[in-house]
Amino acid sequence: MNLPLSHPALSATDPELAALVGAEERLQADTLRLIPSENYVSQAVLEASGTVLQNKYSEGYAGRRYYEGQQNIDQVERLATARAKALFGVDHANVQPYSGSPANLAVYLAFAEPGDTVMGMALPMGGHLTHGWGVSATGKWFRGVQYGVRPDTGLIDFDEVRDLALKERPKLIFCGGTALPRTIDFAAFAEIARESGAVLVADVAHIAGLIAGGAHPSPVPHADVISTTTHKTLRGPRGAMLMSREEHAKAIDKAVFPGLQGGPHNQTTAAIAVALHEAAQPSFRDYAHAVVDNAKALAGALLARGFDLVSGGTDNHLILMDLTRKDVPGKVAAKALDRAGIVVNYNTVPYDPRKPFDPSGVRIGTPSLTSRGLATEHMPAVADWIDRGVTAARTGDEDALATIRAEVADLMAAFPAPGLSRD
Repeated sequence: MNLPLSHPALSATDPELAALVGAEERLQADTLRLIPSENYVSQAVLEASGTVLQNKYSEGYAGRRYYEGQQNIDQVERLATARAKALFGVDHANVQPYSGSPANLAVYLAFAEPGDTVMGMALPMGGHLTHGWGVSATGKWFRGVQYGVRPDTGLIDFDEVRDLALKERPKLIFCGGTALPRTIDFAAFAEIARESGAVLVADVAHIAGLIAGGAHPSPVPHADVISTTTHKTLRGPRGAMLMSREEHAKAIDKAVFPGLQGGPHNQTTAAIAVALHEAAQPSFRDYAHAVVDNAKALAGALLARGFDLVSGGTDNHLILMDLTRKDVPGKVAAKALDRAGIVVNYNTVPYDPRKPFDPSGVRIGTPSLTSRGLATEHMPAVADWIDRGVTAARTGDEDALATIRAEVADLMAAFPAPGLSRD
């Protein structure tokens, strides 16, 4: 069984906070984490995130700082940038954005003016808040128009996307999202962007690791700008990157700094560099393909148990389940599964008749369990736990949930989590 890591200084200074950290370590060790945007980082990434680089301010870019004493920091940032360019095959990379949402906002600042029309996938259809959705600043400061998916297939209708783009003539078109279980056709989006005169932005936050590992097609030949977080399938720290063609490099850099933020978080930059180095290893390609294999195996096992999956399955790391036919709301199911040691998130499904805070769906994914070493042969057991947990949610059977939790903990003990196990 995994043991809590040692934090002697934290324990001595703030035992209350140290206890919470230890509790979270045990929770991550003992539960089956199926939220597709979560993962386990390596011990090396954890260590880089906590270095003395935290102590240094570094406004500007390498070689062009507003503070002195950057001899080492500049090398760290150049290393991360070079590794990003090499891994993804891009002309330019900026590793300074604090997270995915500010990175996307920098794209708006670089290419659009307040009030301009922008286009992205609607949030209930699987898009992201920052793709022009109304409650986001991007939907309040810009005129957002949204595309969706076909009701019969759950797939993007590119004829509809093209018609909308030619009618609205957006400055930006975003492709990508947070609940898309199928391969993104970057070439089709690029053709529409060229025809409508828009800048194409590929938001690959969820699938960046799959792209790096060759388990999903790359947007690099097609997109003007690529935005991504550095965690999720990439298994890095909570940060972000913007990548682009050389012609857009200056606009992107200026938008990030000084447009939106001050000094970068140097400790995060270092951890990004470590994660990119890890992602360049042959073993990471094996990992990326295993994530997809596990997701497909899990989807097949869920379909065999009568679950309704949006689009009928998955091509990537993510599965979106519509629980309407199971007669359990997504929120009720998610909370019951949590009590069973299975961590998921409730989620809207396309054309969901329920409200966003009480939707019909549950979103799951395989990055974390794959990082622990679980393989396709374990997916029927995972599907069985989910099936039993959803049934228990409907019937209110807490004893069944407790039984599942014990079974989950036994399997997790056999597959220690990266960054959590201790000799």
